[in-house]
Amino acid sequence: MSSLRLLFLSHALLLLLVLHVVHLSHQLEDNKIPPSLCTGQPGIPGSPGVHGSLGQPGRDGRDGRDAAPGEKGQKGDGGVPGETGVRGLTGDRGDLGGKGEKGQAGECAVAPKSAFSAKVSEGQTLPLTAGNAVSFNKIVLNEQGDYNPETGRFTCRVPGVYYFAVHATVYRASLQFDLMKNGHSVASYFQFFGNWPKPASLSGGSMLHLVPGDQVWVQMALSEYNGFYSSTKTDSTFTGFLVYSDWKNSAVFA
Repeated sequence: MSSLRLLFLSHALLLLLVLHVVHLSHQLEDNKIPPSLCTGQPGIPGSPGVHGSLGQPGRDGRDGRDAAPGEKGQKGDGGVPGETGVRGLTGDRGDLGGKGEKGQAGECAVAPKSAFSAKVSEGQTLPLTAGNAVSFNKIVLNEQGDYNPETGRFTCRVPGVYYFAVHATVYRASLQFDLMKNGHSVASYFQFFGNWPKPASLSGGSMLHLVPGDQVWVQMALSEYNGFYSSTKTDSTFTGFLVYSDWKNSAVFA
């Protein structure tokens, strides 16, 4: 059989097949059953479907516009104090500071002084009445002027402890005198005349604590015992000096 003939037969069979299909389709449309006659019961709900996977994150939105600043809030309560921290290491020594200003002078830059010595001048007429101060009128030393030769009295200017000494030459008479402080006797001395052909001596001393204004002097005790004597060869003297002062911060040596 030739190829041309085969091709013609295949086309004829294909045409017959198409016509048959079209004829059957028209029959199906003509024999349709109305939907009202085919209504059934609702079906059972199906089971829930499986959850889908998470989608990809969305893109960030645009920044919003800045709003107006809000009102200042009230101050909050103070917090509880924290625990004391560990002490830090000692820092390096700082640089030497500048020289400070010169301070004020101290209370006493030089040791306080007070000393005197005086004697009865030759031929002086001594008081004969008890209660009178003996005037040692010839000054030997009185640099501070604390002793008054006219009155025979020492007046304290520097508070402290003083030592006073009296040396009397007694000749052809008995002698009794007192060392006085502010009108009170602090020591008494007596020498009885025993018809000695030559002068005798009577000495004594005492330490006293004085404050400014206190006075010390030698006073006749009895009118008939007034044998103070002075000549070119012998003297009667009254001496006193400061041992140490009560002033604070005073130097020990001048």
